[in-house]
Amino acid sequence: MRKNKVDIITLGCSKNLVDSERLMRQFVANGYKAEHDPEKVNGEIVVVNTCGFIGDAKEESIRMILELGEAKRRGQIAQLYVMGCLSERFLEEMKNELPEVDRFYGKFNWKGLLADLGKPYYQDLADQRILTTPRHYAYLKISEGCDRTCSYCSIPVMTGRHKSRSMEEIENEVRSLTEQGVKEFQVVAQDLTYYGLDRYGRMELPRLVERISDIPHAGWIRLHYAYPSHFPLDLLRVMRERENVCLYLDIALQHISDPMLKRMRRQITKAETYALLERIREEVPGIHLRTTLMTGHPGETEKDVEELADFVRAMRFERMGAFAYSHEEGTYAYTHFEDDIPQEVKQERLDYIMRIQENISAEVNEQKKGRIFQVIIDREEEDFYVGRTEFDSPDVDPEVLIAKDRRLVVGEFYPVKIKEAEAFDLYGEVEKGGI
Repeated sequence: MRKNKVDIITLGCSKNLVDSERLMRQFVANGYKAEHDPEKVNGEIVVVNTCGFIGDAKEESIRMILELGEAKRRGQIAQLYVMGCLSERFLEEMKNELPEVDRFYGKFNWKGLLADLGKPYYQDLADQRILTTPRHYAYLKISEGCDRTCSYCSIPVMTGRHKSRSMEEIENEVRSLTEQGVKEFQVVAQDLTYYGLDRYGRMELPRLVERISDIPHAGWIRLHYAYPSHFPLDLLRVMRERENVCLYLDIALQHISDPMLKRMRRQITKAETYALLERIREEVPGIHLRTTLMTGHPGETEKDVEELADFVRAMRFERMGAFAYSHEEGTYAYTHFEDDIPQEVKQERLDYIMRIQENISAEVNEQKKGRIFQVIIDREEEDFYVGRTEFDSPDVDPEVLIAKDRRLVVGEFYPVKIKEAEAFDLYGEVEKGGI
């Protein structure tokens, strides 16, 4: 056990990661050494930032807490604290069932951890972070919470109402990060599209993106987690006009059949969904769309699944993920519907949809062969440099593998010609004169 060392373990999404990075900055300001997701947990203090979105995420969080509880009993760590979404959602239950944890904190009161340790919280450092990503990119959280009422989703239960940060605060953070060498921003929120509605009385995502885009050295700006209903269409103009706004949009659609969209309380119809996607592609030529779909929501029929499969074939999403419905306490679906589809059927439907997408992904990548793209280098491995195009977000999208026939610098951009393509990877070489 290392005295004055804090190990912080983050489970779940990039929005949780931002919270962990802010907590790390406070610990460092208080004289601690802070490590994130260490290979060997040996800190005097360990903090687990939990996820509670669906069943698998909850199980992962509980499993991690139990493992660390055992490490505490063996004397490998001294103090164990838990924060985040799962703790916010099941605070009292976790207190009773996990006595090995010294204290629990929710999604928003983690600042109390410092006070309980007898340490100050430095308000002037509130927006500063210790980046856990490679130093050339960072996640930029522009709001917290969600006002949507989707039947299956527990996020509003954990995060509360949508709360936008001010544009000035976000701009200051971007300037600070660019001074540290950040060249790429993954803009994230539970719901990007409602940004500004609570603070300014209107949806201001287009104006925010323009203002971030104007900051010197802001580099690539990539947008994650938009919502299709009440989509701010002026954003399409911004994406088309601003060179540093990536032609990439992550827009979670979940389903397409009208019966399922109604049951899911998605506030949009099949026809409206098709019309929106067609408009996005028409107004922003070359855009890559990432979406997330769900199988197995209560009431889903084989006809609904076939409609979803036809949708995937027709829209040919460049990027797509999917997950099986999880019956979550506190949601509308939990109290109004029976979880009537067996887990194995949910999984079969999920696999069916993803098999269709795998073929589409391979064809999309095949079309990139022979073309030249700007690529940012993320890391160096034994046989390749590994980078991404503007159409690829870290950890979830395809990577570009570049032979090590010349020296490249991690965090720099290079023009790369794609030579070979697979469903989930591209292979390329730096263009002559590109260095």
